Amino acid sequence: MRKPISGLGLMVSLLIAPCVVVAQSSGGVLAPNAKVEKVDGGFKFIEGPVWIPQGYLLFSDIPNNAIMQWTPGTKSKVWRKPSGNANGNTLDFEGRFLSCEHDRRVTRTEKNGKITALATKYNGSKLNSPNDIVVKSNGDIYFTDPPYGIQPEQAELSFSGVYRIDKSGRITLLVKDFQRPNGIAFSPDEKLLYVNDSQEMHIRVFAVKPDGTLANGKVFAELKETGQTGVPDGMKVDIKGNVYCTGPGGVWVFAPSGKLLTKIRVPEPTANCAFGDKDYKTLYMTATTGLYRIRLQNQGIRPGQDKPK
Repeated sequence: MRKPISGLGLMVSLLIAPCVVVAQSSGGVLAPNAKVEKVDGGFKFIEGPVWIPQGYLLFSDIPNNAIMQWTPGTKSKVWRKPSGNANGNTLDFEGRFLSCEHDRRVTRTEKNGKITALATKYNGSKLNSPNDIVVKSNGDIYFTDPPYGIQPEQAELSFSGVYRIDKSGRITLLVKDFQRPNGIAFSPDEKLLYVNDSQEMHIRVFAVKPDGTLANGKVFAELKETGQTGVPDGMKVDIKGNVYCTGPGGVWVFAPSGKLLTKIRVPEPTANCAFGDKDYKTLYMTATTGLYRIRLQNQGIRPGQDKPK
């Protein structure tokens, strides 16, 4: 997430939004006759959606300092408040809830409800404001740390990094040459890690080495479009390896080759997305004050469940 835009806290109708036209052919991404639907609204600035296998979606309302729960057919309710101004969220392979908090830490909610801080500092200096997070099937946690949740004078690090927390709890800095690292996601085989840069308006891709470090970083795709609002922010990958990244005008979908397949137009600037429903073929999109969804052809990677085959 980048800093919320002022004046976007207005209440939004809970009525289903009109059909939204996709900018180009669906490229084999969208289900037949799929249309964007609005399922809830009235939030301040929402982020970090993650589908919980028990049948509901959790997501952050950052300025409201809350994590919200939405169950199909109902209005969202508060799941946790305060949330540490949580941003990106995911599940680990034990089903535990992980969160990047603008309160400058990465946390895990244990099965008994206790919150454990997994990362607060690097080399003795406070993290900037952890933003988005993904878990490798061996239990390693990767997260981004731009400064969006702090004031410049609060920064103790001179860079915005990408980090790994291994199973022993050790924090390793993997990359430090990003301007604003944000969304982060693995390829289905976990051999590639995608990280986008909200300031540079592109996605970079790295080879994941056997020891969990990264190599051979290069630009995978650029997301620039005149006349549309939005930046590369949240990002997910489906089982075919297609990359779904928020950007100008909504969500951009790229093939593993980097070819643009389609743009899913959303009525509000879109911050993040997640696969959900029982078959994980619905893309849920957090878009400033509204929660939207659209049906897909392919199943998304399920956080904390899908391991490389």
